[in-house]
Amino acid sequence: QTSRAPAISVSAESCIPAGLRLGPVPGIFKLGKYLSDRREPGPKKKVFPRVGDDGGAAAFQVRMVRGELVDEAGSSALEWIELIRAARDSREQTLEAVAELPGGQIFYRALRDVQPGEELTVWYSNPLAQWFDIPITATPTHDEKGEERYICWYCWRTFKYPNSLKAHVHFHCALSHGRAFLHHEH
Repeated sequence: QTSRAPAISVSAESCIPAGLRLGPVPGIFKLGKYLSDRREPGPKKKVFPRVGDDGGAAAFQVRMVRGELVDEAGSSALEWIELIRAARDSREQTLEAVAELPGGQIFYRALRDVQPGEELTVWYSNPLAQWFDIPITATPTHDEKGEERYICWYCWRTFKYPNSLKAHVHFHCALSHGRAFLHHEH
């Protein structure tokens, strides 16, 4: 599996409201390509919504202008959106990747209010996952200790999180031959 430097953790400095849209995501969209079951500690970056523009703000004041999120240096999301980590499962997911039409620009949308200090993590919306042939579901099995595990039905590799399995099948499994996730019902 491809590896890279430890991921930068992007977290909210103040509340990010549900439904807020970030983006568009620049470049080639490969969300999850470097997803791992492990969390490697790395540098942290804080972002916050701009809440207005009164012209007399201190550098640390939180501001929102036309719904745009900015980092501590005032940089727009276009400069740091690709640093947001892929969510390993729905419990840690705060954002979803969406497109207004198939093949259109991709944005991240807050699924719920994101609280101060909470990390921003993202995964595909179901329509976008289908567009990219990313698996939508993963059914867990239980190991000998009773813990949930997700097994690749092509190569039998085991994963702790469902999105790690989905990313593996789409980006890395040599035995899947690029076949999309076959929809298995529970």
